[in-house]
Amino acid sequence: MLQTRRVFVFILALGLFIMAARSVTDPDVWWHLRTGQLTIQNHRVFHSDPYSFTRFGQPWVDHEWLSQVFIFALYRVAGWGGLIAGFGVIIAAAFLLVFRRSPGRPYIAGAITVWGAIASIPCWGVRPQTLTLLLASIFLLLLERSYEHPKLLWWLPLLTVLWVNLHAGFAVGIAFLLLFLTGDGLDVAFGYKEPSLSPARFRPLALITVICAAVVPLNPYGMQMYRYPFETLHSRAMLAYIGEWFSPDFHQSRYLPTLLLMLATLVLPALSPRRMRPRELLLLTVTTYAALRSVRHIPIYLLVAVPLLSGLIEACLRERGKIALLDAPRRPLKRPILIANAFLLAGFLFFTIARLHYVIIHQPQTETNEFPAAAVSFLMTSHPAAPLLNHYNWGGYFIWKLYPAYKVYIDGRADLYGDTFMDQFAATYYLKGKAWQDPLNQWGIQTVVLPPDAPLTVALRGLPAWKEVFADGQAVVLTQADTAANR
Repeated sequence: MLQTRRVFVFILALGLFIMAARSVTDPDVWWHLRTGQLTIQNHRVFHSDPYSFTRFGQPWVDHEWLSQVFIFALYRVAGWGGLIAGFGVIIAAAFLLVFRRSPGRPYIAGAITVWGAIASIPCWGVRPQTLTLLLASIFLLLLERSYEHPKLLWWLPLLTVLWVNLHAGFAVGIAFLLLFLTGDGLDVAFGYKEPSLSPARFRPLALITVICAAVVPLNPYGMQMYRYPFETLHSRAMLAYIGEWFSPDFHQSRYLPTLLLMLATLVLPALSPRRMRPRELLLLTVTTYAALRSVRHIPIYLLVAVPLLSGLIEACLRERGKIALLDAPRRPLKRPILIANAFLLAGFLFFTIARLHYVIIHQPQTETNEFPAAAVSFLMTSHPAAPLLNHYNWGGYFIWKLYPAYKVYIDGRADLYGDTFMDQFAATYYLKGKAWQDPLNQWGIQTVVLPPDAPLTVALRGLPAWKEVFADGQAVVLTQADTAANR
């Protein structure tokens, strides 16, 4: 139990967990909570928008409905601590599977896995996308293990049914199937002759791919889920306004681990005696492109890149005789080493528990720092007139705190609002063009809740038609002057 390698794996698992158990700051978690709550209460999923006055009653594909049920159920049972710990376990499990797939010695594979985990931190959080990360990691493990155990492929359709109800990222799983099918064909074309690449491999893999695509409609929205991922990927407004859909800015330090890992995967193939096979190059090329196109795809890239990089580094060190000692026969550990391992493991366990406790007890303060909690309290007690125009990132928070008393102008469901509406909101928020006030008049906005430094806030403060009724460091509440005078 206290063998050094086992202790290392336990510490790696604890380390990944405590890295992933972070404060909840994702602005969408709030409307996920509310939707999960209402889905459980009503015993049905939403097919139209209930939350906004700008899109009320419009068709809405809530592709994350099952994730939202899971998120709210976890919150109701265990509060913020349950969400923080639960999603920490999900993220840690995803990267432990990456570690399991990495061919290097445990210490090499563990170090590269931690590197990959650090690179993916900007995409972590209590969000349905995290479940896509775990399922994508499971998909890759099963696909790779299926060369030796073909029956594992039959788990993939079942996982696809689960995945399509959790998140539209199910398309990643089908993409992996297609890439493996194409990659295996390239391996054969380039002369790789292995029993696992016989026609007996291609037929079941092709069949499983077809079955996984065929089970996609097994969700509340049916055939619509075929086109939903592609509509999202090609949404101009999402690519233009939502940070996680931007290409990574390598001038920012948080993307430096990703940049270094990408550079390593470019340089090491030239130095390592191990040559990547066509299937591996295809997977790496496609996922690298995806990561360079959007930040939110970086974790998927890392699922592929980390095991490849681990194998390349191992081959380099082995050729130079640097890891010969790691292959020496194992000997029973002496008592002092066992005791040291026990203390080391106990110390990490204590640190993990203490760190988790710290994060959980500071979640209320994090909420106050990240969201307009005081402004919401003011709205709940003073009840300024609706309709209310809110900041994009605060829409979900208002849905959780103020719905149904107030409907929102906009929230994180950019797919629901569409490109034209997102453009109009950006034009109003940033005072672009002469018609920036048109949406205020069109929707009869009576109250505005925005950050103090928002261009629209500055502009409305200077207009006699608007009156400031609340302000703090997070938010400013402005109302129509005649409305405020009549209250």
